[in-house]
Amino acid sequence: MNYLLEESTQKHGAVEFDKIKESDYLPALDEAMKVANEKIKEIKKISEPNFVNIIERLEEVTQRVDHVSLVFSNMDSAHCTDEISNLSSRFYSLVTKFNNEIAMDSDLFTQIKTIWDNKESENLSSEQLKVLDETYKSMVRNGALLNDTDKATLKDIDNKLSELGVKFSENARNATNDYILFVEDEKRLKGLPEGTLEAAKDKAKEKGKEGQYAFSLEFSSFYPLLQYCEDRELREEIYMANAQKAFGGKFDNQQVILDIISFREKRAKLLGFKNHAAFVLEERMAKDEKTVFTFIEDIYSKAKLKAEKELESLKKLKLEHSGESDYQKWDHAFYSEKLKQKELDLDDEKLRPYFKLENVIDGVFQTASKLYDLDFKEIDVPVYHKDVKTFEVTSKGSFVGLFYCDFFPRAEKRSGAWMTEYRSQGLYSGKVERPHVSIVCNFTKPTSSKPSLLTLNEVLTLFHEFGHALHGLLSDVRYRSISGPNVFWDFVELPSQILENWALEKECLEMFAKHYETGEVLPDEYIEKIKKTNSFLSGLSSLRQLSFATLDMEWHTTSFSSIDSVNDFEKIHTQRFDLLPSVDKTNFSCSFSHIFAGGYSAGYYSYKWAEVLDADAFNYFKENGIFNNEIATSFKENILSRGGSEHPMDLYKKFRGQEPSVNALLERGQLV
Repeated sequence: MNYLLEESTQKHGAVEFDKIKESDYLPALDEAMKVANEKIKEIKKISEPNFVNIIERLEEVTQRVDHVSLVFSNMDSAHCTDEISNLSSRFYSLVTKFNNEIAMDSDLFTQIKTIWDNKESENLSSEQLKVLDETYKSMVRNGALLNDTDKATLKDIDNKLSELGVKFSENARNATNDYILFVEDEKRLKGLPEGTLEAAKDKAKEKGKEGQYAFSLEFSSFYPLLQYCEDRELREEIYMANAQKAFGGKFDNQQVILDIISFREKRAKLLGFKNHAAFVLEERMAKDEKTVFTFIEDIYSKAKLKAEKELESLKKLKLEHSGESDYQKWDHAFYSEKLKQKELDLDDEKLRPYFKLENVIDGVFQTASKLYDLDFKEIDVPVYHKDVKTFEVTSKGSFVGLFYCDFFPRAEKRSGAWMTEYRSQGLYSGKVERPHVSIVCNFTKPTSSKPSLLTLNEVLTLFHEFGHALHGLLSDVRYRSISGPNVFWDFVELPSQILENWALEKECLEMFAKHYETGEVLPDEYIEKIKKTNSFLSGLSSLRQLSFATLDMEWHTTSFSSIDSVNDFEKIHTQRFDLLPSVDKTNFSCSFSHIFAGGYSAGYYSYKWAEVLDADAFNYFKENGIFNNEIATSFKENILSRGGSEHPMDLYKKFRGQEPSVNALLERGQLV
């Protein structure tokens, strides 16, 4: 029996991870595609097409394919065993082919176009009109209007892009897992917090080097070394290892990048667009590359002035501390931490004891409860790894959704943090189902003597991803294709980024920031200092984000014929954002998974774009109380529950009563 194809017997239909084998995925996908294709044949024969018998049926046709694909892709990211890795290229190639066959099916498109051309004659709701519009545009954007020769070319391009995305991700993951820095002499680790030393000692023991200290390229492992280690040579060594990830060597991504860029450009031009960015931005709030570049420039001009002053303060501090004026990139995290301690009298390590992971989880749950009347109860359903926890989410006794969380790094998991779904909210076999949502992170692990104690940055990451989770959990539409985070990409970060604000507010911090040993609530003096972190080194951090956004846009607006070298291209387009000396033999693009293996190509600017939205929206809360019931209800009803059922600016104005202003963002970062 293949449990990927069976209805789950678990509570709320939870995925039966305990019964699924790696060998099940391809047979399940094959069977699911066969069933879907038979149903599509029936749809194409319908003589009088209308919304219900064509569009609504199409919403449900691929539900089993989508289920198998979601489970597999989530395992590929969070629990990628050798067996999964070996299957991935074949699996994604089949899914791409299946989706292309549907998107380019002329008979199916004729049915959809008939409905689209005559939509005024049907009494369709605004949500149905949106689904119809999105279905029609999606097929056009995926080649429905091309001739047979061009369709074949597009299918080949899409298949190659699918394979290249898998290859990029594999290289980045393998390069991360391939590196370990062992340190024998503890004296070289002077400055590192006790918890970091203990974790490094545990890692070395796992690697068969008991008595030594081991550091990997997982953020929670290498970054404390950059942040606290007095030994500059060690900082340089770990910095270089991370900055060279997948750049050269056996896991080199340079040619993969060039191939991806080439095929994306060919695809865009085949569909009638100037470049890949033009193709992407047609379905974004920003609309075109000029708007994005103008947006970047407007913030850049203000951020650079502040960044230059911040860098001078850092250089001055280094001179005072070491007597040396040479300031390099491996000095930056170290002296940023020292400046934070000096100016704000705030040390991440002093905060850690107040941020026990379990307490922070309880904090986000309480925040969701106060804002949206949600309750979370841990339940026992199958999971794919022992670290994963699952919660039943309810509101006033009604089931809202399942919430999975997976917090600690391991070799089978890619780096970073993300939200995903195992079941989207929406229509399945005639019934609207509630979602199954997951967040995956790579936080500081517990040690033999301490629980998982988070940094402030990790606390913010948890709130951020939980904001995405709320977008999925609170979705309340009929159709999956426009539910939850299925919105314009430069709107998708609003629910996540706005929730970070609560983690910096006294009223919220006092609910969960309690010393893991004494139970003491985080002192007021620390809370005041934490709030100041919003503007601390905000110029430099803004330049960093703008650099990534610009690099992304340049990769996707520059003619491929003019690109000779991945490294040269990156340096040309990022140097004006980089106030520190460039470092030879390092490259960021080769591990820039967001744009080469994720969904952010020509869209990384979305993070900054959404900051404008979240700063403006949170100001509205602050003016009326961060737990104001009326405003929270409006945010839920007009933003979180509506998915992509309306244009995001229309949704935002319904919530806020006006369009967002960039002033709130500039004021928050003290950039004006």
